[in-house]
Amino acid sequence: MESTFHMLIYRVFHTNRNCNRRRLVELGLGSGQPKLLVYLVEHGGCSQKELAKYFAIDPAAVCRMLDAMEKRGLISRRALDGGRRPGIIEVTQKGIEVEKKWQQQCSATQEHMLRGFSHEERQQFAEYLKRAYNNLNAYLEEGKTADGTEEDS
Repeated sequence: MESTFHMLIYRVFHTNRNCNRRRLVELGLGSGQPKLLVYLVEHGGCSQKELAKYFAIDPAAVCRMLDAMEKRGLISRRALDGGRRPGIIEVTQKGIEVEKKWQQQCSATQEHMLRGFSHEERQQFAEYLKRAYNNLNAYLEEGKTADGTEEDS
């Protein structure tokens, strides 16, 4: 069995993704789209730039995902101040329904993953993951590579 955190995290992440993949396809969602849909349902309308920043992904990738989601009727785009460029991304009723089904799938997977964990252990585990995430983000902001050397500017 793996003993390093990076391999354990990698394996959990990929197994979790595999557990949810069939439902992803059934719902007509592409890779990366569920997180955008969940964010929009939970936070309301926002800009493409806000989505890219929150998820730390390339704005062009967000644009491609949103284009596909708009074609499926999951989101709509609204221009700001009558401008031509879309400013606000909003989830549609269809998007809300798909997001609800996705959340049900994720909850079922989560229950299998955390089987045998007490309520307190689940809370602790969530806190550990949040701390690890924050630590890695702070490390990235320092501008260092994984081996501790400075990144080229």
